[in-house]
Amino acid sequence: MSDPRPDAPGLSLGPRRAAALARASEHVLHAWTEFDHARETETPVSPELSALLEAPLPEHGTDVLTTIDWAREVLDASMAQSRPRFFGYIGSSGLEVGALADLLAHSYDTNLAVDAGAATQLESQAVDWLAAFLGFPAGGGTFTSGGTISNITALTAAREAALPGSRHHGLGGARPTIYCSLEAHYSIVRAAETLGVGADHVRAVGIDEERALRPDLLRARLAEDVAAGFTPLAIVATAGTTLTGAVDPIDPLADLAEEFGVWLHVDGAYGLPAATVAQCAPRFAGLARADSLTVDCHKWMFVPKACSAVLVRDRRHLAATFAHDEAYVPHAEERLNAVDLTLEYSRPLRALKLWLALATHGASAMREAVARNCDQAQLLYDRCAEHEVLETLAHRPTLSIVPLRVRVPQCPDPDAHTAALCARLQADGRVFVSPATIDGHVWLRPCFTNFRTRDEDVEALVTVVLELGAACAGLHGPA
Repeated sequence: MSDPRPDAPGLSLGPRRAAALARASEHVLHAWTEFDHARETETPVSPELSALLEAPLPEHGTDVLTTIDWAREVLDASMAQSRPRFFGYIGSSGLEVGALADLLAHSYDTNLAVDAGAATQLESQAVDWLAAFLGFPAGGGTFTSGGTISNITALTAAREAALPGSRHHGLGGARPTIYCSLEAHYSIVRAAETLGVGADHVRAVGIDEERALRPDLLRARLAEDVAAGFTPLAIVATAGTTLTGAVDPIDPLADLAEEFGVWLHVDGAYGLPAATVAQCAPRFAGLARADSLTVDCHKWMFVPKACSAVLVRDRRHLAATFAHDEAYVPHAEERLNAVDLTLEYSRPLRALKLWLALATHGASAMREAVARNCDQAQLLYDRCAEHEVLETLAHRPTLSIVPLRVRVPQCPDPDAHTAALCARLQADGRVFVSPATIDGHVWLRPCFTNFRTRDEDVEALVTVVLELGAACAGLHGPA
């Protein structure tokens, strides 16, 4: 009874495979071609599509060509960060060879929990290539699902380094602390919560006029905590804050890490690829001195989600933190497996999309695309300076984020105006921006992380913002 009946449809596409792949290929090629240009409006969710997405569980299937068309309709009516005028959040831009890599990887469905042959070698090479690209002397690393998991992985290693054996016996009476900028990503707090450090033991240190962590304030806090009996686990330098793109001063923080014997982690999930760009490289001085770093390749290295990486200077720290010996985990010739270096067991071949991107396009093309985005941020800043009604932060963009506001004369509530304008921009559809609250005030927060974005798209952003935001009427109140 274990074999399916000869007349049962089963789960294979059988003779429909070629047609299904051809139909999917048509949709993919159409999407890639459309992503070369901006849309004037976004596609709404039709009543028919809404009805489809509210349907109950189907007991019997539908022809694969129809269901593929359904999938295309859903994606076409969804937020697409790959479009050249998507300036919201910090998104990926769907590099074509990365999408092909995902198709191949998911078709073979390789699991990198233990040695997977050539796939394991490829991941190791991708770690080496990424380290060389960033200029970091990595002794090892691994690919993860995102910056949060990468940061948790690194800070787990930092905990074990500061409190040896804590993975087995817990924190005991220790009072560990983690130090970061006031504007560090929330994943640092989440890591502290997960690791038993506690959110209350994350020290959010003050920032300077460019919104970067102040080493003098950090040193004072470290000294105070050590004197009070706390155990510092890690200093986290943010290399590109989510809010404004600020880069903490890594070299001075490395000095403090050495002075106090503390792990230095660089959270470069967003901004670290800019370390490869000449005009930005000085901001990242001291990167090679870090104990670990995080970079989301699915952000500013353009490949599709999910493809983050955590790199460490000394691979032994990952082994000391995660290695284990179970009967179902083979250790031929005492070799470590991926599960001995990571939080995960089942692991897809995430590295393939970055490997294929670098093999196809080369590091220089990747570097040039990042540099163009940085130039586009400077262009937007300069264009804002040409219009009295457009306001930016006092300092030029550090990387590729440019917070801005529209100042309407006699506007009774600039924050309400900006929030309403952001909603109107998103509804309009010609450009997409997301809001941010900076020092208690609402700003538009365009971010450039798309290799498809051109200077004309920057100009379009200014035009649409001025058109829709030049008066209060129709937004939050009368002009």
